[in-house]
Amino acid sequence: MLRDRADATVGANADGGDRTPREPSAMLDVRAVAALLGCSARHVYRLADAGRMPRPLKLGALCRWPRKALLAWIDEGCPRFREGAKR
Repeated sequence: MLRDRADATVGANADGGDRTPREPSAMLDVRAVAALLGCSARHVYRLADAGRMPRPLKLGALCRWPRKALLAWIDEGCPRFREGAKR
């Protein structure tokens, strides 16, 4: 049954739908950050609150992380982001 749905979805765009790959978003939500780090969304918030990773930018009620800042943080070996942060 699920396979039929997947096939129907693929076929729906076959006649002229846009299939160009999208560029990755510059701002990541908590689910995307969790997938990037291989942890849960709750753990991402814990890391940010403890100063162990970059804090999110608040856009109204939304929390978003800049992709470039996260990738740079990962490339640096995931150091503590704030000095004097609680353990």
